[in-house]
Amino acid sequence: MRTGGCLCGACKYEIDGDPVAVAHCHCIDCQKLTGAGHATGAMFAEDRIRLSGPSTSYSMPAESGNKVTRVFCSTCGSPLFGRNSGMPGYMTVSLGTLDSSDDLTPQVVLFARSRRPWDIMDEALPTYATQPDWKPSRAD
Repeated sequence: MRTGGCLCGACKYEIDGDPVAVAHCHCIDCQKLTGAGHATGAMFAEDRIRLSGPSTSYSMPAESGNKVTRVFCSTCGSPLFGRNSGMPGYMTVSLGTLDSSDDLTPQVVLFARSRRPWDIMDEALPTYATQPDWKPSRAD
């Protein structure tokens, strides 16, 4: 069981199981979302996540044409989750909102074409200029 929540503590969540992927994303939208050079997220099956507390969402079209929905704490604005219509049934959890994430290691770097020169990544990670043609699959 994994737990996490927002900055103010109004939103909390629980997740059963392990993520199907952990990624750094340098797309411009993730940079704007985080106010940093990238976002780091862990993708989980949506039916494994339980959220409590006041949340709000914002949807917008992605470069791919998919709809991306961001879920935030309604009180403090912490970005908690992301959904992409191109990957139904999965949500990406903002890694920094987990109570403990020390056992999770990023596996890939996405949208490297937008990476800022000051945002240094592990050069050993597989790196893609955009989003690779990949769909998650559940091990269970």
